Amino acid sequence: MSIQKVMVIGAGQMGGGIAQVMAAAGIPTYLNDMELEIVQHRIAFIEGLLTKSVAKNKITEEEKEKTLQNLHPSVNLEDAATCDLVVEAIVENMEIKCQVFSRLDQICQPDCILASNTSSLPITEIAASTTRPEKVIGMHFMNPVPIMKLVEIIRGLATTDATYQAIHDLTLVLHKTPVEVRDVPGFISNRVLQMMINEAIYCVYEGVASVEDIDTVMKLGMNHPMGPLQLADFIGLDTVLAIMETLYEGYSDSKYRPSPLLRQYVKAGWLGKKVGRGFYQYD
Repeated sequence: MSIQKVMVIGAGQMGGGIAQVMAAAGIPTYLNDMELEIVQHRIAFIEGLLTKSVAKNKITEEEKEKTLQNLHPSVNLEDAATCDLVVEAIVENMEIKCQVFSRLDQICQPDCILASNTSSLPITEIAASTTRPEKVIGMHFMNPVPIMKLVEIIRGLATTDATYQAIHDLTLVLHKTPVEVRDVPGFISNRVLQMMINEAIYCVYEGVASVEDIDTVMKLGMNHPMGPLQLADFIGLDTVLAIMETLYEGYSDSKYRPSPLLRQYVKAGWLGKKVGRGFYQYD
């Protein structure tokens, strides 16, 4: 199956990045959100990124313009009626995702593939909200999407080989590296990553070392480009908590129990870089 037109739902950081790489690959792409101002702001942000890439000779002015020409703002899910693929990149909440997929199931053509960029929620459960579970799949990009090469592809119980192959082939067109993963809580990336972040937060909670020293150990000792606590701030501590709760519930294993300090920070509204304060403070 050839993907000729795409809709990305959610004009946040992840959704905007996904739409950008789709458009850069020559695929007409709707970027959808509830408010036009949100979509326009994200497209303007993408244009700024592309302008910087032109200045650094990473892309040409022509490539920038073609990418922007392939990006189309949308505030109406009905626009998905002509798409071959819809990628959902909204809040990490199962109830809300299922509502969106159920609505898309009514709007989209029968052969349209419905994909979720969920970082931890079960694809099989999302697929069950539709009448086309064989056409539902996980397509988990890494952040920042234009830079990171990995895409986890997650089959639900009913996902067909044809659906998987179409997404696998599209991933290559986007110049990404696909990895097939079973439909388990957290998949691979977040099952491993969030455990490390949560353990680092426990180290702060137990007074093992300071935030800065914990990050320094992982950067200088393990050659990580960013310490786990700074990375948690960039991801968003509310997102980290949501993923840990999914792992804890999904595996019923105490090793996935979210740190009490993580819960406290989220309740305090210290969600990380996006609000100016998490484990670090940001201007």
